[in-house]
Amino acid sequence: MLPWKRVLRPLTALLLTAVVAVVPAATTAQAAADAPSSGWNDFACKPSAAHPRPVVLVHGTFANSVDNWLALAPYLKNRGYCVYSFDFGQLPGVSFFHGLGPVDKSAEQLSAFVDKVLGSTGAAETDLVGHSQGGMMPRYYLKFLGGAAKVNALVGIAPSNHGTTLGGLTQLLDYFPGARDLLSANIPALADQAAGSAFLTKLNADGDTVPGVRYTVLATKYDEVVTPYRSQFLSGPNVNNVVLQDLCPLDLSEHAAIGLLSRVAFHEVTNALDPARATPTTCASVFG
Repeated sequence: MLPWKRVLRPLTALLLTAVVAVVPAATTAQAAADAPSSGWNDFACKPSAAHPRPVVLVHGTFANSVDNWLALAPYLKNRGYCVYSFDFGQLPGVSFFHGLGPVDKSAEQLSAFVDKVLGSTGAAETDLVGHSQGGMMPRYYLKFLGGAAKVNALVGIAPSNHGTTLGGLTQLLDYFPGARDLLSANIPALADQAAGSAFLTKLNADGDTVPGVRYTVLATKYDEVVTPYRSQFLSGPNVNNVVLQDLCPLDLSEHAAIGLLSRVAFHEVTNALDPARATPTTCASVFG
């Protein structure tokens, strides 16, 4: 084995461990079956006048359309939204964890799913809410696949907008020729999200945003996966970058919890989806 491969193997393991460690344990098939019965992924749902756009939830790396949204999907449904989620970025032989394939191909899957949702609801536009990769990947859809004409707002929860150093670990990839290629061949989404990747260079060239879409970024200063956490922020018009602890210093959510559990973050999501009815997000928002 080449010397650099001896280093890359544990590095890859660390990358996997860091991401998998913040993904919840596998849910049962019954959890997926229960989602439509509660109104989540109900393709008979028709948006109301109060909430005229369906909401598409976009999961993160090593996640799926159920586990990532066990709390936020019902939270939004109970507030009158038509809510949908889908699986993307599947790899052969991996049946539960998704968001692993090339990010540009995942964006194509998002495009097809948005068309399905718009077709069933009759809405002209949708709103997108994504966690981690799911907050970044839609930007490719908006910028390169015509999504800007079909999307009103993108809310990114701890999004990997400018990649991650994973606490400095991904920088080691550049010391070993072919290391990024090897990672890309096995888990393309991880390679695409490493800071400085060719994918991110293309995505962020000529500006972070596209006209006609409102962007919200919700970040936590305790994020241990997308680092540094301020790399999640976007620049451009119609952008609102928010640090969770500026709203509630007592919220200690890290990368996983901000998308899975934080009611403070959930309240800010609803504000971003319906700014005309927004109310202040504070530590007391958990009671809203």
